[in-house]
Amino acid sequence: MTDARALGEQSRERTAVPTFASIEPADVSRETVDPFASLDADHDSPLAAEMLATERLRRELEAEQFPRPKSTRIFVVSNQKGGVGKTTTSVNVAAALAQRGANVLVVDADPQGNASTALGVEHHSGTPSIYDVLLDDVPMARVAKRTPEIPTLWCVPATIDLAGADIELVSVVRREFRLHDALKELLAGPGKDLDYVFIDCPPSLGLLTLNAMVVATEVLIPIQCEYYALEGLTQLMKTVDMVRKHLNPPLEVSTIVLTMYDARTNLARDVADEVRRHFPEQTLDTTVPRSVRVSEAPSFGRTVMTHDPHSTGAVAYLAIARDIANRDPGGSS
Repeated sequence: MTDARALGEQSRERTAVPTFASIEPADVSRETVDPFASLDADHDSPLAAEMLATERLRRELEAEQFPRPKSTRIFVVSNQKGGVGKTTTSVNVAAALAQRGANVLVVDADPQGNASTALGVEHHSGTPSIYDVLLDDVPMARVAKRTPEIPTLWCVPATIDLAGADIELVSVVRREFRLHDALKELLAGPGKDLDYVFIDCPPSLGLLTLNAMVVATEVLIPIQCEYYALEGLTQLMKTVDMVRKHLNPPLEVSTIVLTMYDARTNLARDVADEVRRHFPEQTLDTTVPRSVRVSEAPSFGRTVMTHDPHSTGAVAYLAIARDIANRDPGGSS
């Protein structure tokens, strides 16, 4: 692994250089207060029963060993419809995997910078960011920041400077491969020990999303359990097919996550059934319920995995992380 001084000689200094190899796996054995210890297992309350079921699942997941991939898995998290849980899914799945000992990088490719906010890293205007990587050829290792709460989770932040990148990239050489070249350079050097990369895309199918699809091997699609969420899925699939045909043959839709699921409504069940009917292999069994804890966590600069690990949302994302780890198309080590 290239150390900070050696890496600094490759280009002009902007920020401290992270060293991915020096990070110890996250401590997953830390004891926490059991908020359910006093609950009666025979309680007739449906809420109490749900809480107990959630806690039992959390303990089962905590006891499992998540397999590590043989090589770095690169996910593009995409859906051109906004508000379906792209960023929430990106940061919480990444955090869950990192808590289980994996080395994980989140690339925030959305000008809104919400993933950067949720992971607690600075992303005000002028902060070295993914914009500098794409437009100024700054090495990705020089803008990546370690998240404050999980030592094996890193973030390449996005700033408002990225808002015009789709237009600025039009005239740039290899405009579709800017992120590809930068990430491959990282994975060949300082980031060679990364297990997962999650690229959080904007709610559009422009050049930023195209850059992400060109470098990724897997597409993760969050789908909100409402009717409108289905309408854009066809166009997204067409875009994935186009990228696979012309730019990135290995790209595949490997994972679909149903978000904001409310089992009390017929609509949510109908949407879930429809998605599973069309994509039975890609759609995970675990759904993400509507959760206040999930929604409020970013306001504290945290993921729900550290904000409230006992909540239904945190347990759902931990289960999704387990499923993703177990579905590794390249096998596990």
